[in-house]
Amino acid sequence: MSADAFPSDRGALVRTEGLTMRFGGLAALNDVSLSVERGGVHAIIGPNGAGKSTFFNCLTGVLKPTAGRIVVNGEDVAGLPPHAISRKSIARSYQVTNLLRGATVLENVRVAAQSRHHPWRLHRHYRAYHQVIDQALAVIDAVGLRGKEEDLASNLSHGEQRTLEIAIALATEPMLLCLDEPTAGMSAAETRQTVELIRRIAGDLTVLIVEHDMDVVMGLARTVTVLHYGELLAAGSPAEIQADPRVLEVYLKT
Repeated sequence: MSADAFPSDRGALVRTEGLTMRFGGLAALNDVSLSVERGGVHAIIGPNGAGKSTFFNCLTGVLKPTAGRIVVNGEDVAGLPPHAISRKSIARSYQVTNLLRGATVLENVRVAAQSRHHPWRLHRHYRAYHQVIDQALAVIDAVGLRGKEEDLASNLSHGEQRTLEIAIALATEPMLLCLDEPTAGMSAAETRQTVELIRRIAGDLTVLIVEHDMDVVMGLARTVTVLHYGELLAAGSPAEIQADPRVLEVYLKT
């Protein structure tokens, strides 16, 4: 699909229109318009400095765009702070793990699950607490960390820590899960396990990933968007992207 052809937004969960992020005279994102359809995995790829992390930071409220719109479920959320973005059912993992390292696996996930419940009230403390614990344990089981719930996050392997970060995101009950380099630093076995986990997750919600491993991208994504120097270069299916001469020129051959 040509970068000039704006994809149909019918069924889109997220749509950006003219998204621009400038740092002084540098345009990290320049007039990026793309659509993320509901369900499945959508990957954003591109060389270092292409604007991938900046796009994630704008989408999740870390950065306020210089211009443009970010429409989620029909609502423009551009410029909202991270806590407000989270309330729109958008969750994110980071390139560097962001865990409560001195807390257990269960405590990490429980805190995230509790953030989705109503303000605390003393008369419902006991019942609400156990509901949150049950929810946290269900998420831990779903990501394959059952049996590790009392382990400290700091004692987990690198791959397990990345899995825990996904569990924390899932505990907030998102409709969009943004994963920034989810397999970075993993062994081949850990990468395979993470790919299978993402594939399972994508059966229930929408997953947006930034990833450098092209085997992971092409094996997971239904749609791939390519950024280059902050601009939209191409978007389409994995097969279309692999055959696109512009993408081959600037990225896939390097």
